Amino acid sequence: MHTKSLLSLLALASVPLASASNGKGSGKSCSHKGLDWYAKKAGLKYFGAATDSPGQRERAGLESAYPKYDEIMWKSGEFGQTTPTNGQKWLFTEPTQGTFNFTEGDIVASLAHQHHKLLRCHALVWHSQLAPWVDSSSANWTKDELRSIIVSHITNVMTHYKGQCYAWDVVNEAFNEDGTYRESVFSTVLGGDEFIQLAFETASKLDPQAKLYYNDYNLESPSAKTEAVRKLVRQLQNKKIKIDGVGLQAHLTAESRPTLDEHVAAIKGFAELGVEVALTELDVRLEMPANATNLAQQKEAYKNAVGACVQVDGCIGVTIWDFYDPFSWVPAVFPGEGAALLWFGDFSRHPAYEGVVEALTNKTQGHNGKGPRGVKRWVA
Repeated sequence: MHTKSLLSLLALASVPLASASNGKGSGKSCSHKGLDWYAKKAGLKYFGAATDSPGQRERAGLESAYPKYDEIMWKSGEFGQTTPTNGQKWLFTEPTQGTFNFTEGDIVASLAHQHHKLLRCHALVWHSQLAPWVDSSSANWTKDELRSIIVSHITNVMTHYKGQCYAWDVVNEAFNEDGTYRESVFSTVLGGDEFIQLAFETASKLDPQAKLYYNDYNLESPSAKTEAVRKLVRQLQNKKIKIDGVGLQAHLTAESRPTLDEHVAAIKGFAELGVEVALTELDVRLEMPANATNLAQQKEAYKNAVGACVQVDGCIGVTIWDFYDPFSWVPAVFPGEGAALLWFGDFSRHPAYEGVVEALTNKTQGHNGKGPRGVKRWVA
């Protein structure tokens, strides 16, 4: 997820109540099971939602919403997996060199264990939400120094969470849209190839059970960026360096969403390399205010993304980037946009919720109208 400061992440506003005039969902309970149940029926490993610790959410000023939020997050059966939205990032886990703090990440990890949720862990090496000491202009790291910093950070964090994580996002957002390496302290000092290889090599030695992922946004349709990530996967494989998966963040826009065919092509492009694929941070933002038109577009965007994952073998699960609009990162980073998730501020559901259910029950059709093309099938 490409964000600004933690303060902007958490200075969030609630979405107005649902009404018939704007096309929002009723929020009435349905007879079907939760999204995770439908996902497993469709052959996926999980359907999950990222979440933050209550301490971080307090800044949103919505303490009264916590009991309902926690009921949906942990007890409703909607989600079988979670990811700590912020608590395992470098800014929090190693705020000063050699001093580690796992408090925020441990809260979510503990809740996941308590409620029997699969835990995806996020993220070890990323240019953003990086502790200031790492990329300080006065640091002037030598190659050996920065190598040691990367190895130390990954070693300490992964050792602390050993045995708890289904998967780790080892490297996050290392590429530009044209497929070149993003400028960061890591790529500048070590070069893109070296720092990524070092990160995956180090991670592979620490928790043999954890799946190791490369994670990025704008990988949801074929592009120069998807080709660069495919090349990276092949490079690591050729060097016998463990990489198990590619995470497609899937931060999408309702008004300019990828088609189902584009999603399928992108997912297949990674899966054919023999790695897992997951949608790791799915949300679909709208130009505010929400209305019947853009909510219908959002429903289609969610349906396409989830439906493509269901249709392609190798796509193993979907994580939405929180589920409750007031806790979304979108309004703080994209002014004038929001309502990106599946529950409004009053806990009524978006129409997109039903789009997800339709995708998970295999009602999504390809461009030729002849129905799904993948081998996964939903059964009652």
